[in-house]
Amino acid sequence: MELFKRGFPIFCFLSLLSACGNDSETLNNPIPTEPNIPVPIEKVEADPYEILVQEKNKSINLTPLDLTSSYASELGLTFYEPKYEKFSANGEVTIAGEIKKADELKSNYIWINVQTENENSYIQEQDYFVPISDGKFKKIIHFFNGEGTYKIKVQIPSKERENHYYDTANFEVLNVNPNRIRDVAYTPIGLEAGLILNTEVGYVEEDGIYTLQGNLQNGGLYEDIMVRLSKDGQTWSNVIPIKKGQFTANIPLLFGKGLHKLEVMIPDLEKDNFYKTATDLLIENTSLEILEPISYSSLYAERGINLVEPVSGEKTTEHTFHIKGFIDPEASLSKQTTHLYVQTQKGEDHALEVIPIQDFTFNDYFHLRFGPGEYEVSISVPEITETKNDFFRYYEVAKFDIISSAEEDKRDILPSRGIESDAPQIIDLANSLTKGKTSELEKSKAIYDFVANTISYDVVKFQNDDFKWDDSALKTLNSQTGVCQDYAYLTIALLRSSNIEARFVEGYTTDRHAWVEAKVDDRWVTMDPTWGAGYLNDNKEFIASFSEDYFDPDEEFFQKTHTRIGLVY
Repeated sequence: MELFKRGFPIFCFLSLLSACGNDSETLNNPIPTEPNIPVPIEKVEADPYEILVQEKNKSINLTPLDLTSSYASELGLTFYEPKYEKFSANGEVTIAGEIKKADELKSNYIWINVQTENENSYIQEQDYFVPISDGKFKKIIHFFNGEGTYKIKVQIPSKERENHYYDTANFEVLNVNPNRIRDVAYTPIGLEAGLILNTEVGYVEEDGIYTLQGNLQNGGLYEDIMVRLSKDGQTWSNVIPIKKGQFTANIPLLFGKGLHKLEVMIPDLEKDNFYKTATDLLIENTSLEILEPISYSSLYAERGINLVEPVSGEKTTEHTFHIKGFIDPEASLSKQTTHLYVQTQKGEDHALEVIPIQDFTFNDYFHLRFGPGEYEVSISVPEITETKNDFFRYYEVAKFDIISSAEEDKRDILPSRGIESDAPQIIDLANSLTKGKTSELEKSKAIYDFVANTISYDVVKFQNDDFKWDDSALKTLNSQTGVCQDYAYLTIALLRSSNIEARFVEGYTTDRHAWVEAKVDDRWVTMDPTWGAGYLNDNKEFIASFSEDYFDPDEEFFQKTHTRIGLVY
């Protein structure tokens, strides 16, 4: 066994044992063995950059690293790595050491500054703050500009003053590896908050949008973070809510092609509405498109709104625009927020639509009805109230601009709030009512007759001002009851489904009132299906009494009882 322990090959050891045996049979009939087939040995390619490092270091005077101040010696600072003042490296360098009197320091971090001598670098320097744990520190640093010379300065904190550091060591590294790797480096603010991004790379390329994700290990102390995007003197900021220590957001690279700096900022717990930089990322945007930012109000985060689409303004579309997102279930009034309001405005024209929310998510379209051009879009949350109202208050949470490339103005034919002219049930009914009718006037009269004869007036709703955000043509058709707005909704929906332009008229009679105008054979025809359905008696009871008088009435006759205020879209 002693020969084996000294490294003799095992087949030699077995051969010796066999040769010493006295069994003649064995000698005459040797044990068969496998053919001596050579075993291929996988060739391991040497790292050419490691070879280059060795070659470079041979030509460098490897002078031992000396401390640059007596302060370092006073604290008992020892560097384990690096060992030299100037040396070569393959893509990274380790900085490690120990401070015997670390408990006397005013900070728990050493400060490392890395600078490149390459003027063509996208950045010239990067700072690292490295925690001191039990007097020890260690950090692996990569080189953000690839191949080239870097000067590195290590500083340790003062014993006397906060946020004050002393130089302790300086060294120079020649990196032979051309790969650019920028580390994600956290400030003391970020380290103390326990910020960790879901990336270890601080320089990336993206096409228009960057998805930021991460968490705060001390997230219970914070409700949000702030991001600040900058490029060539242009800046944009946005607050991102934190959910159970986690956060995610799509960041639009607003300022076109080129390098964007994205700062991630942590709230100052001692100052309201004040944030400090925790880390930053550099994002090379490959898209040429210059985007407009979305403006957010304070209610955006407070009510837990999260827009997934769009992430920026100045998007181009035709007559419809997609909106998608969700609400934080734990946000204020989230359970009561059943819908959003979307207001579109082009010049003096404006329209209001409703986006329903189900299971805290929304995914729908709104319309750009006023032809080509730029629209200002406002997203709002409803005021939550226990009282019944005949009008609704809502508060803006986000605002952006979009551009319609549509060739036509379709304000009076597209679906709108409460007017689901594209709903299959409405389309089928409209087709049935207008079947065999050849003129627009005949079709319009058939629709007027149906609504006035079918829908009964809801006296209770009128008396109690019991209006709902989801009042609509479909709701009216299915319940077969409503007030003036509901009669108008259903009539307009059926007209538009029949490809007849129609609009909602706001005005008053003895009270607030609504009726319809339809473009029939190139002229606008007035119709009031509510008054055509019947009337209220002295006991405020609805009496069904169909009348044709309020379909295309004489203008002078109609104006005796009706005063027109304007149109509602």
